[in-house]
Amino acid sequence: SRYYREVLPGEIVKISRYDVQTLDVVPRPEGDPSAFCIFEYVYFARPDSIFEGQMVYSVRRRCGQQLAIEAPVEADLVSTVPESATPAALGYAQKCGLPYVEVLCKNRYVGRTFIQPNMRLRQLGVAKKFGVLSDNFKGKRVVIIDDSIVRGNTISPIIKLLRESGAKEVHIRVASPPIRFPCYMGINIPTKEELIANRPEFHDLANYIGADSVVYLSVEGLVSSVQESIKAREENENSLKTQKSRVGKIGHCTACLTGEYPVELEW
Repeated sequence: SRYYREVLPGEIVKISRYDVQTLDVVPRPEGDPSAFCIFEYVYFARPDSIFEGQMVYSVRRRCGQQLAIEAPVEADLVSTVPESATPAALGYAQKCGLPYVEVLCKNRYVGRTFIQPNMRLRQLGVAKKFGVLSDNFKGKRVVIIDDSIVRGNTISPIIKLLRESGAKEVHIRVASPPIRFPCYMGINIPTKEELIANRPEFHDLANYIGADSVVYLSVEGLVSSVQESIKAREENENSLKTQKSRVGKIGHCTACLTGEYPVELEW
């Protein structure tokens, strides 16, 4: 298979053995910018997906680089919890001039932890899910890059595991902003009360999860990482008029991060 093209917002496409046909494009209300889910870039999509003409892997690496600008730390190495945040961790390490080193390896014989029926089982699952590559970080200050911390109960046992295995310091850097609001666009994220960003523990999150420090990427940092190459491409195509019409929201939904929904909510 090979990449052909993206389906446009509102487009109905018929794919047959002979060709690809556009049957219809549902028009967007005049003046409304597109509102592509920014969390597709952060977490949901496969890294080899292409959205808006750019590869998701490249955006995640840029998020890591931006995070290094916003939240550097005195450390010896950069790593990640395998493997969804690897591109961001590589970007962070590159920007900081620190080595990227694996500290955990996945145990391929254990199932998914998030579907365990309660928190205790999820935490036990995390401990079984990873093997510790202790020779790689014993006595060293480690930066762990994660793509998102939603509830905060998955990262906690991982930090404990690293400390027990000899890590001198464990700093957490999150390559996305905190999720604070529910998504009404079809993504089933936890309730507002379950989100760690809305809980009292968030004010001392490092202490709560057992890290030496925790810093999230800013909303502005995420948006600029996503839009950097889109803007560059638009400028190259001399389409500054269309670029200017997209300034502000510039076609991405950040509702779960900011509470600014792209449509009026009706109750």
